[in-house]
Amino acid sequence: MAGERSALITALKRSQAADGSWRFPFETGISTDAYMIILLRTLDINDEPLIQALVERIESRQEANGAWKLFADEGDGNVTATVEAYYALLYSGYRQPTDRHMQKAKRRILDMGGLDRVHLFTKVMLALTGQYPWPGRFPLPLEFFLLPPSFPLNMYDLSVYGRANMIPLLIAADSRYSRKTDKSPDLSDLFASRGDWGMPESRSLLTYVKRSLIGLPAQLHQAAKQRAVRYLFEHIEPDGTLYSYFSSTFLFIFALLALGYRNDDPRIRQAVRGLRSLRTTIDGHVHLQYTTASVWNTALASYTLQEAGVPMTDRAIEKANRYLLSRQHVRYGDWAVHNPYSTPGGWGFSDVNTMNPDVDDTTAALRAIRQAAAKETAFRHAWDRANQWLFSMQNDDGGFAAFEKNVSSRFWRYLPIEGAEFLLMDPSTADLTGRTLEYFGTFAGLTKDQRAVSRAVDWLLSHQERNGSWYGRWGICYIYGTWAAITGLTAVGVPAHHPALQKAVRWLLSIQNDDGGWGESCKSDGAKTYVPLGDSTPVHTAWALDALVAAAERPTPEMKAGFRALFRLLHHPDWTASYPVGQGMAGAFYIHYHSYRYIFPLLALAHYEQKFGPLDD
Repeated sequence: MAGERSALITALKRSQAADGSWRFPFETGISTDAYMIILLRTLDINDEPLIQALVERIESRQEANGAWKLFADEGDGNVTATVEAYYALLYSGYRQPTDRHMQKAKRRILDMGGLDRVHLFTKVMLALTGQYPWPGRFPLPLEFFLLPPSFPLNMYDLSVYGRANMIPLLIAADSRYSRKTDKSPDLSDLFASRGDWGMPESRSLLTYVKRSLIGLPAQLHQAAKQRAVRYLFEHIEPDGTLYSYFSSTFLFIFALLALGYRNDDPRIRQAVRGLRSLRTTIDGHVHLQYTTASVWNTALASYTLQEAGVPMTDRAIEKANRYLLSRQHVRYGDWAVHNPYSTPGGWGFSDVNTMNPDVDDTTAALRAIRQAAAKETAFRHAWDRANQWLFSMQNDDGGFAAFEKNVSSRFWRYLPIEGAEFLLMDPSTADLTGRTLEYFGTFAGLTKDQRAVSRAVDWLLSHQERNGSWYGRWGICYIYGTWAAITGLTAVGVPAHHPALQKAVRWLLSIQNDDGGWGESCKSDGAKTYVPLGDSTPVHTAWALDALVAAAERPTPEMKAGFRALFRLLHHPDWTASYPVGQGMAGAFYIHYHSYRYIFPLLALAHYEQKFGPLDD
């Protein structure tokens, strides 16, 4: 299959940017497009070309029944996405409630339960813009941010993603800030009841905070607000965004408005510019990305091209690795609170991320620069710093999480905040632990005999599902986690005949589709069990094949059938080519990585040919 490999290599090289990065879109549905329209209208920023372009993209994603979906097999629609789209289209001023497709959307919203059924974050947005009543109190009080890291439960026990979103949210909610404009639509006819947040107070947390803080309530409250504001200002990225995330920056802008900042304040103007910079084009439509994935895409692409035989002296590899070198972190971030004895050295996800490194991007970048580190001092220093940081990030339970160390308090599961498990926690996961092991074994030369490695192996083995799979936190979902676990375990010397690996292989073969490929529904993450998609996707097929190759001693008919299905999917793409295979929050946030259809098929093919020789046509 030399032709297949060559075609994928050529496609990747052609898509490289001038600075050496790969800037494939990070696509997350229509929510960010809708929120950008709502934000611009709220701030009286009349960027009509952008608003009109976003209106067109939102409308292009509407289903025939009037609804919007997060993924193709979601059923009759998603009430949250439909409300967001409907609101943005009305607020744009370019669509009217009497338009036929708007009437269909309204009927679907009411059929699905109305505004009361939307996700928590959407209720916050509606409250900020005058469409939904604020609750009497949030279950996480603002004073919580005064508790120091030495306390058993404090702000640094939240995930960094949770802090980035909850701090500006609570500042705005503290004053029940709300702003309507003369262009605001009236959504009151979308209520089935009257503003049910479904979020009772968490008395245990409120009591804990009150007992922990001794002082005058008014003074403590003001001190908490000042502490929260200082945190926000300390975590602004060079482009003006908060942590380079759309959602946290959106909330940051409203927090500043709630504090009395004017629309034209430099911080607000710069934050809006930062959000505008997330603009990309997909199939002729403008899309506001949630963030960029430039570092992630570049690290994966450079590594995959090298695995496929492209030499490190190739101009594409040299440029990519120079870009990665320029994005290694030198700035301390929140990760240092739980990991105070390490120095910066990791990589983040987006192009402008300077203080929020993660384990996944760090191992990906290390794979990409490995050969360069053996030949050039600058890369060697980067390699050493990154490895030191990576080893320091292992959790006490032996596994690896995404952003921080030991941020896995089970308390947050019981807080009455929708999606708290995904929003507020950053525990060890099979996908992060498996890929870190794969890096340790394949690129750092470590085996299961090393203490750190054996602890990670033990964590993975103890978290295997009864059916042989592993749950993957940041992808969809059981195929993703199982791929990471199998490739990680085999890389550090766990033999193919190990019962856990044999069980995992049997599970993968049991879910192989009749066409030879694999496909998993986004419904798996919410159901916490494997849900078949019914069709094969190129990315799921590539992940399954890469796992089978890693665990096999010889080629099998199932592998060959899988590769035939993979190449057929690549040559004749259908709706599965854009099916989201990444996730940020179950039931709310799904990601279509445009780079994956090139990277992972090429990686699976390269690994097959490295191990077994050329794949027969």
